[in-house]
Amino acid sequence: MNIIHLHPNDNIALAKEPIAKGTKISQPVELLTLDPIDAMHKIALSHIRQGEAISKYGQIIGVASQDIKAGEHVHSHNCVIADFERDYAFCQNVQPTRYVAAAERASFMGYHRSNGQVGTRNYIGIITTVNCSATVARNIANHFNHASVLDNYANVDGVVPLVHTTGCGMSADGEGFELLKRTLTGYARHPNFAAVLTIGLGCETMQISRMLEGNDLAGGELFSTLNIQEIGGTRKAIDAGKAIVTEMLAQVNGLQRQNTCASKLKVAVQCGGSDGFSGITANPALGAAADLIVRQGGTTIYSETPEIFGAEHLMTQRAETPEVAEKLLAHVRWWQDYTQKNGVALDNNPSPGNKAGGLTTILEKSLGAQAKSGSTNLCGVYAYAEPIEQSGLVFMDSPGFDPVSVTGQVAAGANVICFTTGRGSAFGQKPVPSIKLASNTALYQAMLDDIDINCGGILDGECSIEECGQLIFERILAIASGEPSKSEALGYGDNEFAPWQMGAVV
Repeated sequence: MNIIHLHPNDNIALAKEPIAKGTKISQPVELLTLDPIDAMHKIALSHIRQGEAISKYGQIIGVASQDIKAGEHVHSHNCVIADFERDYAFCQNVQPTRYVAAAERASFMGYHRSNGQVGTRNYIGIITTVNCSATVARNIANHFNHASVLDNYANVDGVVPLVHTTGCGMSADGEGFELLKRTLTGYARHPNFAAVLTIGLGCETMQISRMLEGNDLAGGELFSTLNIQEIGGTRKAIDAGKAIVTEMLAQVNGLQRQNTCASKLKVAVQCGGSDGFSGITANPALGAAADLIVRQGGTTIYSETPEIFGAEHLMTQRAETPEVAEKLLAHVRWWQDYTQKNGVALDNNPSPGNKAGGLTTILEKSLGAQAKSGSTNLCGVYAYAEPIEQSGLVFMDSPGFDPVSVTGQVAAGANVICFTTGRGSAFGQKPVPSIKLASNTALYQAMLDDIDINCGGILDGECSIEECGQLIFERILAIASGEPSKSEALGYGDNEFAPWQMGAVV
């Protein structure tokens, strides 16, 4: 029978395909299905009493809200979240990382920047300090992207306008201001931008001068600024911006890709539109690729703090030091307090699409999501958009909403994004290429134009998790070297810049 029993201690199994009511199942136990079970959904393998824990992956994903008979469908109608004791066991599963010898490491073709970072793309960025400068920024970028101007600049990937909805109507200091500043400066120094033009209005809270405080951006020859009010209005600002970008084009076009050690890769791992198969195919396969990145001396950036709730103990057990483990738990506690203050439960995180795909609670979603982090030691924990300089597996605090989370990862330095999906998320994030991974073959076949790699072959018996992870790693190297990802070919990435907006809008 096409069911999946993931762990000997699990009292549920997953349907690989739809199972009709009254179907006889012989493995891992003999039972008769009492309900129709959709593909990716759970079936009780034994009688589960009300209040008893329900286990998947050998971990608790919820408790029975009523008695559940063997053979019944297990989902949100009879499985609910409940608090339980975690065994945080700081550092108990730390293992030596099996690094690849420097002389044997893989390589890709990247753009070397003066600050030692390496880009996987060669864009010109137009960064707005405030929503009021968005129209000017888009007009400047459109002049170059929607005409034949760039045809003469083969090494320039495009001009990216980074526009957003904030920058004013906010406090001029404190957490929200610093978070936005950190995000904007992270993009301004991102290695996938060879040159940057920053545009302000002139009277906003996020002044260009404040944005530049404490960093060396203003000293770069390919970094320019302008204020709309100072230059004389919208039309003059657009004309001035076009002139600045035109001057940048020749220098940016002169840059060439160079052979680069894979240790320069900083890979953001994400999932969106997850389903019941994500945690057993795409996410573990991406985790295997993440391990390969770390073994090459590179960096894997894992995020989405609300989506580690219920699985955070698996991360603290892999933390290199107690300080790293405690820092992770501090972020989890912050989110528990933050959501409670705003009248939101962390268990509200699974979306309708997640639930249609068989995911019931945030605990179940988190346990599947954490597989993206692989198996190496957790060596650092960072605030949102905080620059990440160290190698290895690190965690960056962020919301679970994909555009906001990835915006922070890119600001922190990610130069490749790997994004798993079971339902079919549509996503891209300029200036960084996004590689899409499907959890099941049906999705891959339905969205061939969107999905780069089918991880459903793991369920179909066509490949192992390790083999799929190797395929992902090889695709990372190819796309980092300039091969376009599916989302890039479709033009995604112009609308996904979404800084985390924190604090009152006044």
